[in-house]
Amino acid sequence: MPSDAKILIVDDHEDTLYALESALAPLGYRLGRATSGDEALKQVLRGQVGLLLLDVRMPGVSGLDVVRYMRRLEQTQHIPVILLTGFGADHELTSTAFGLGVADLVMKPIDPWALRTKVRYLFDAHRRHLALEHEVRELRALVKGHGENEESAARRPLPHPDARVPVQRGQGAHTGELEQDRT
Repeated sequence: MPSDAKILIVDDHEDTLYALESALAPLGYRLGRATSGDEALKQVLRGQVGLLLLDVRMPGVSGLDVVRYMRRLEQTQHIPVILLTGFGADHELTSTAFGLGVADLVMKPIDPWALRTKVRYLFDAHRRHLALEHEVRELRALVKGHGENEESAARRPLPHPDARVPVQRGQGAHTGELEQDRT
């Protein structure tokens, strides 16, 4: 995840967007906003999103629809999502949300302290995960490159015999005697 990755806040109510931005501002992360599921998907697909705070019930494309779509795509399937709902605890919603792999389901009104803690943890964990994936790719490339170097070295012709260092002989070897094992 690039250093300019952002936390995308998605809600169809302007006052909720403002409240969430105010709650997360002290963390110092870059924040983005969207007012619909369609707009959220467009931003997520453009990249640079490291965490998504997403309202469940919005006109048109719902928060659950956004998550379903994201989980089908390799580039977005690992982005952590916190779903937000103002309609109280609902067993069906909870099981569906966690079945889709959301990180958390938070009820409105939201406790800013708890939200900041969750966001900090998820955003930083995702950033570390991506850094490790990047490091693994680099190491694999090095190993692959090293293996190719060994193959090309094996195909190189041997040096001319005159260029080799003369073989060292032990005492008595010049007379044809064999050295005994000295253990």
